[in-house]
Amino acid sequence: MSTQPLDFIGIGLGPFNLGLACLTEPIDALNGVFLESKPDFEWHSGMFLEGAHLQTPFMSDLVTLADPTSPYSFLNYLKEKGRLYSFYIRENFYPLRTEYNDYCRWAAGKLTSIRFSTTVTTVAYDAAEELYVVTTEGGETFRSPRLVLGTGTPPHIPETCEGLGGDLIHNSRYLPGKEELQKKKSITLVGSGQSAAEIYYDLLSEIDVHGYRLNWVTRSPRFFPLEYTKLTLEMTSPEYVDYFHGLPEETRYRLETAQKGLFKGIDGELIDAIFDLLYQKNLAGPVPTRLLTNSALRSAAYDSATGTYTLGFRQEEQEKDFTVETEGLILATGYKYAVPAFLEPIRDRLRFDGRGRFDVARNYAVDTTGRGVFLQNAGVHTHSITSPDLGMGPYRNAYIIGEMLGSEYYPVEKTIAFQEFAV
Repeated sequence: MSTQPLDFIGIGLGPFNLGLACLTEPIDALNGVFLESKPDFEWHSGMFLEGAHLQTPFMSDLVTLADPTSPYSFLNYLKEKGRLYSFYIRENFYPLRTEYNDYCRWAAGKLTSIRFSTTVTTVAYDAAEELYVVTTEGGETFRSPRLVLGTGTPPHIPETCEGLGGDLIHNSRYLPGKEELQKKKSITLVGSGQSAAEIYYDLLSEIDVHGYRLNWVTRSPRFFPLEYTKLTLEMTSPEYVDYFHGLPEETRYRLETAQKGLFKGIDGELIDAIFDLLYQKNLAGPVPTRLLTNSALRSAAYDSATGTYTLGFRQEEQEKDFTVETEGLILATGYKYAVPAFLEPIRDRLRFDGRGRFDVARNYAVDTTGRGVFLQNAGVHTHSITSPDLGMGPYRNAYIIGEMLGSEYYPVEKTIAFQEFAV
């Protein structure tokens, strides 16, 4: 079965492609479809810890910064749910993570362009018709001159832990695995971002109830707070995208590493709360927990007979090796983009840089024509910290919509920063 050609096909449905679906819904000139393998919208459900909230304010919703009049705004969601005044009285700009997920599900439920439970298996190119042909697991085909890739970044498992065995978990599956973890005599958490901090606080809160030993180990020199000052936030601006994208490739890669604290740090209030909880619990005697920095995971082994992991670390400043034995292992090691296998048939139509990653153009295109395949997220090496930032999602979508239409539909701000990034 083959459908009539569409104006675009979105593959994957995270917040960014969902935002694109919301923003294209009222545009008669754009007929598109969004294909998602999951049966419903789901965003980091394994990390819905009580009280966990976004690190960006409610205006960084799916649509507001492109179209504040959109019916798919977070405020309209609150109004329809009867919680607008409660949110107002709460006087907290940051939505709860569960609340944001429910908002996204609410928006998805209103749209006609989304096809859930639809897994893309291959993408080919019909040169005669100049159309991409997307085939699904169910045998359906969709054709369009444009694709928007929104498959997201899958959980990253360090090479030392691949195929390790046992019941280790990535932090993305923390809540489903929490009960079994807390039955163990020891738990070790590797990583130091926001997710790691939330998990550590959660496990530390109940350490005296379950009686486990708790280790938190990171290769970072310290537990970095997220830098959230206003002049730094100007780096999430069109001007900074222009500046960063124009830098030499090697410079951009160097900055990608140096800027991790700007979007992967820990909320400062949470760092303080962890210290206060440690202080409080320590009043009754030493708490069976260790916090270790500057320690890179170099090796890992699993003994199925004892159900124990032996982790080899390198204290990088001291240049000393040490080991930690643990029954439970949580890898809060982030997410890493991988080019989807279904794109292999059109690999020759896609652009890659010197390190084998997508060479993302300023207009977010990754194909050789510069107007056929657009990428959501996964562009920190080309568009800096704006790539994963929820607040810049509507800006990027407005930009992509303008590229697809050939003219601006949602006005795109071009100069908002007080500071100058280039000389």
